[in-house]
Amino acid sequence: MTSIVLVDDHPMMRKGIRQLIEIQDGLEVVAEAGSGEEALVLVSLHQPDMILMDLNMKGMDGIQTVSALRQQGVSACILMITVSDNDKDVIAALRAGADGYVLKDVEPEELIKAILDAERGQLVVSPQLTRVLARSIRQESSSGPGANPELTARELQILGMIAAGSANKLIARELGISEATVKVHVKNLLKKLNFRSRVEAAVWAVSNHIV
Repeated sequence: MTSIVLVDDHPMMRKGIRQLIEIQDGLEVVAEAGSGEEALVLVSLHQPDMILMDLNMKGMDGIQTVSALRQQGVSACILMITVSDNDKDVIAALRAGADGYVLKDVEPEELIKAILDAERGQLVVSPQLTRVLARSIRQESSSGPGANPELTARELQILGMIAAGSANKLIARELGISEATVKVHVKNLLKKLNFRSRVEAAVWAVSNHIV
């Protein structure tokens, strides 16, 4: 059972997403937070597998909350679910450490698919936003995050599989190693690339013809 914490300052939005999740086998909402500050407490308390995060909230917004969670060492999958398709918001959220970015106007079945894909470690970014991310990372590739990385052969191999959309479990199975080992490699390559999310790393790899 994948445990989920919902973070959104609109009770009706939380209720709607919760009802959608509760009819899906294997997913369970263990807590709801109405603010970023509350999310920090509840995530620490429940240690969820996944966090669904709104972007625009009063007080600590979604990007600040994601950044704070990552600084605290939270490794849970964080999926942004928001109305904002602003280029800067997309980049900032992923740079802060979000694992995916989905717009709230998606169909219910598409949202569930995004949640399940993210839970499996796959890349989740609304199609219309992928170009935005690729353009931004390409512009910064020569001097910003990801410049001249020194990745090992294994890290490059895993990066290529991430870019192809493979989840950690699939990577582990295909390489004959444990999922825990894959996670260590992913963590190391993100650190070397100076990225906080596998989404950034994958788009950067494709944009710069690394894989």
